[in-house]
Amino acid sequence: MRSRYTAFTVGDAAHLMRTWHPTTRPRSIEFDPEQRWTGLEIVHTTGGGFLHTTGRVDFRAHWTASGVPDSMREHSRFVRENGEWLYLDDHGDD
Repeated sequence: MRSRYTAFTVGDAAHLMRTWHPTTRPRSIEFDPEQRWTGLEIVHTTGGGFLHTTGRVDFRAHWTASGVPDSMREHSRFVRENGEWLYLDDHGDD
C-alpha cells in the first residue's frame, strides 16, 4: 500500500501497473500535473500478514490541487499471488 502511494507521489505508472491485479488494472494511468500528494493515513488494516492471501487497507490520502487541499478515503483490497501483493479494488464500506 505504501509503495503504491509513493508511486502516485512520484508519478511511477510502471510500479502502479505492476502492482495492480490484471483483472482490474486499467490500460493506462494519467497523473494530474497540478495534484501534489501530501500525506497518507492508514486508518485500519485486515489480513495482509505473512500467512494471508488477502488483505484490506482502509486509508485516507491527502493532496493539493492548484493549491487547494483535499483528501480521499478508500477501502482497498489486495490479494497475494505468486508471493506478490496486488491491488484488487476499492471495496467501499462493506
